[in-house]
Amino acid sequence: MKLDRLGRYLRHLLDVVGQLAERGIGLRVTEQGIDTTTSAGRLLLHVLGAIGEFERELIVERTQVGLASAKARGRTGRRPPAMTPEKLEAAKALLATGKTGQQAADAVGVSRATPYRHLEPGAAPA
Repeated sequence: MKLDRLGRYLRHLLDVVGQLAERGIGLRVTEQGIDTTTSAGRLLLHVLGAIGEFERELIVERTQVGLASAKARGRTGRRPPAMTPEKLEAAKALLATGKTGQQAADAVGVSRATPYRHLEPGAAPA
């Protein structure tokens, strides 16, 4: 097990290790050379836990900067809508001529439910 899987934040990690210690359980992370039954192991736990939390905060910070940069360029991170205004008008026209919802959706290249989601309530044929 890796240490960063045990707790998300340093405080949480220390709480978990403290709860284990209260029950007489020592933690040994062999991959990182940590043994909480020794003072050196507890020190290493604190140092690596703090570094892990710092690293996570950097990732969050960089992600937020990247999202803000993308937003400034006009990117929203969403898929483009399947139903364009032109497709909606075409689907409405097909529905008005008596075509079924499935036929209208097939004609404009969307799922059967998509045109109905864009119609005003009560406008969809039963």
